Amino acid sequence: MRTDVSDVTFPSNGMRLAAHLHLPDGAAAGVRLPAVVVGHPTTGVKEQTATVYARRLAAEGCAALTFDAAYQGESEGEPRGLENPFQRADDFREAVTYLTTRDDIDPERIGVLGICGSGGYVPFAAQTDHRMRAVATVSAADVPSFFRDSDPEGFRKMVEQAGRLRSEEARGEPATLVRAVPDTVDASTPAPVREFHDYYRTPRAQHPRSTNEWVLRSVDEMAQFDSYANVHMIAPRPLLMIVGSEAFTRGFSEDAVARAGDSAELFTVEGATHVDLYDREEAVAPAVAELARFFGKHL
Repeated sequence: MRTDVSDVTFPSNGMRLAAHLHLPDGAAAGVRLPAVVVGHPTTGVKEQTATVYARRLAAEGCAALTFDAAYQGESEGEPRGLENPFQRADDFREAVTYLTTRDDIDPERIGVLGICGSGGYVPFAAQTDHRMRAVATVSAADVPSFFRDSDPEGFRKMVEQAGRLRSEEARGEPATLVRAVPDTVDASTPAPVREFHDYYRTPRAQHPRSTNEWVLRSVDEMAQFDSYANVHMIAPRPLLMIVGSEAFTRGFSEDAVARAGDSAELFTVEGATHVDLYDREEAVAPAVAELARFFGKHL
């Protein structure tokens, strides 16, 4: 099935967010469709893996909305590259709000899908936003927790810097940026970093608006955020978390599903890594089939 895509915008805390709405080709006039909001990974943009999933979900017969997070991509917000997890969660709430205002979307049949970092923000937002009728993730990661746990002392020092960096910005100095992925890798580079480099820094998925940088003072927001601490609050609404059997982030989804209760389920794509699920056909195809089953059942 072919799909149609249009440029749309919606507000989020005073900023306009740029979005693409994917619709099934030839959708009947006057018929309200189920819809899924699809979120991009940290440092990514809507044109990358979010679009891979949105196109295929639209081909299955539902609307799919992708958007650039506030401060990123084509969306508004200064400083560019800010990664505020609370704002990211609000972006999903406002995306749902936008869909409820459309005459071609059924407001009672809206789901959400988060990929990588969005796979932490989506369940957080869904804990209290019951308009999100079905919640799903692919290669989910609690990015703030990953930073905190991988180098606790280094993270503590960055948090200590955050107030000073805010003051510098207030005096008109540019925001301090950190590179997410190195420009070059070699055999000594950790495998997950090589994965991200191959996706973001090569023609495979490189995009000019995916800048590979984030604002360092974001850490003072990250330090207070916990994606899955209250994941049980999603119940009795359904939660599906899809992981690759070889993904270094697999534990995030396993632990979240274990805490979420009987309404949550884990689906494992055998042989897939974290980034394989972004665009590799052998990984994406079974993931989309499971998502189509899940959203088809619950929306």
